[in-house]
Amino acid sequence: MVDLEFDQESEGLAVLTIDRPHARNAISLDTMAQLETAIDAAAGAQALVIKGAGDRAFVSGGDLKELSALRTEEDAAAMAKRMRSICDQLAGFPAPVIAVLNGHALGGGAEVAVAADIRVAADDIKIAFNQVTLEIMPAWGGAERLAALVGKSRALLLAGSGRALGAAEAERIGLVDVVLPRSSFEEGWRSVARSLARLPAAEIKRVISGVSPDEAIASFARLWVADAHWQAADQVMNRTRGPRPAAGGVT
Repeated sequence: MVDLEFDQESEGLAVLTIDRPHARNAISLDTMAQLETAIDAAAGAQALVIKGAGDRAFVSGGDLKELSALRTEEDAAAMAKRMRSICDQLAGFPAPVIAVLNGHALGGGAEVAVAADIRVAADDIKIAFNQVTLEIMPAWGGAERLAALVGKSRALLLAGSGRALGAAEAERIGLVDVVLPRSSFEEGWRSVARSLARLPAAEIKRVISGVSPDEAIASFARLWVADAHWQAADQVMNRTRGPRPAAGGVT
């Protein structure tokens, strides 16, 4: 089951939750269909969170019990192409996408995590591109995205060996961006996500993704003349000015 909700404290934040506790939030073919629908339904959000339910697993990969029915190269390729397309949808979402690693991100789960722009992890989770333990390889775009994050040699070492990293080490090498204590994880990731659920963050993502210098300047100029900018600027200038002292200095 895939749930999509909109955060009540932030008008622009959408939260997508994969809720399959019996399968440690593993992805089945039906889950893929629900993800496609949920991502489409989130269109217009200023930020999108993807997370797993509970505190044991973010996503534990593909649902082997179901996907083991795929026995031909054609079927395997079709499944991989479909899920890669979903990860591409996440990566190409026009606003910031935050993978909230509430639990372990393993195999395909790690691939979903690196499709996001930002990864926020609880301090007790592990992340592993461990498909090699099943004598297969990442197929949802995760190998390429991993290489873009940590470099080709380190990506080959991690995906080729299947080694699991703790949250602190994953943060050290740039695979995870924010690590939070489990005790304050819920409020912590929501604070990060809400801070990104703002129009400028979406524009910044677009520029970072690659536009010409003229387009980047045009984005800035559109924000400059918007009412939101002048309202924020007025607040800053009013705080800077402060109250004028009374004449004579004594009342």
